[in-house]
Amino acid sequence: MRGAMIYAPGDIRFETLDDPEILNPTDAIIRTAVTCVCGSDLWPYRGLEQADEPHPMGHEYVGFVEEVGSEVTSVKQGQFVIGSFATSDNTCANCLNGFQSSCLHREFMTTCQADRIRIPNAQGTLVATEHVPGKELWPSLLAVSDVMGTGWWAADAAEVKPGSTAVVVGDGAVGLCAVIAAREMGAERIIAMSRHASRQKLAREFGATDIVAERGEEGVERIRELTGGIGADSVLECVGTNEAMQQALHSARPGGNVGFVGVPHDVGVDGQELFFSHVGLRGGPAPVRRYLPDLVGRVLTGAIEPGRVFDLTLPLDEVAEGYRAMDERRAIKTLLKP
Repeated sequence: MRGAMIYAPGDIRFETLDDPEILNPTDAIIRTAVTCVCGSDLWPYRGLEQADEPHPMGHEYVGFVEEVGSEVTSVKQGQFVIGSFATSDNTCANCLNGFQSSCLHREFMTTCQADRIRIPNAQGTLVATEHVPGKELWPSLLAVSDVMGTGWWAADAAEVKPGSTAVVVGDGAVGLCAVIAAREMGAERIIAMSRHASRQKLAREFGATDIVAERGEEGVERIRELTGGIGADSVLECVGTNEAMQQALHSARPGGNVGFVGVPHDVGVDGQELFFSHVGLRGGPAPVRRYLPDLVGRVLTGAIEPGRVFDLTLPLDEVAEGYRAMDERRAIKTLLKP
């Protein structure tokens, strides 16, 4: 098969690789329908995460089941399936508590920018659709496997409620999907923090009622102006930098909540400041599997269309250009077609 490998910062290569095989009876092999480049893939691409040796890339996927291990009965050959970037058995105590991304048998997907993929813990990870969806729905179903599920977790962790005010920090794919999530959860006011006209436009189409272009202290001050000097009920941090975290924490009202889903890089939280702020803080890798049936259903009925975050589509063998386009902010998110 063919797949993407990273050799060093800025060095993505598309190569012939060994075909995936069933290694455990809980595995499945799927043929990729579509895959993509994630904003978090840019951390190693930019050299902000160390890559000691060449390794495959990609953790978002939808596809067709080609083979299953002897213990996999939840999906069968030929079915169209969606899974999470964090695999799970969906039966352990953490899974049953709704935190499948902390499954006791969790494995993170890292090989998805490829023609074919081995899925560990397939029994608990994969969700099959009743019929093969139309190709026009594939991008949105792909988004559900990570960025839409992660945006949903941001809103859930921040306890967005009907009639509330929500602030979304970050205008990448996750942040834009978080706008969708806040809207679906009933937020009356959704303030998207974005400096980029194309992303502002999409945020408004997804449900944002206000746009704040300022960052840092100026951004916080603008949020307070829009919320009567108090701050927002819920703040969704979808970046992972210290600046974004501080902006999120300072934009929440006393008693408000911050849901943080951007993978943290050099983020520091002052415990005493947090203590006296009365702001709740929750985050981590999104338990996408918890939300998959609901989100897949919303896509299939047309209630949400998160696939619109893909503004660049390339053949899989041009994956390196997909990384470059996102790194240079020429694209929000790159869809890759095998």
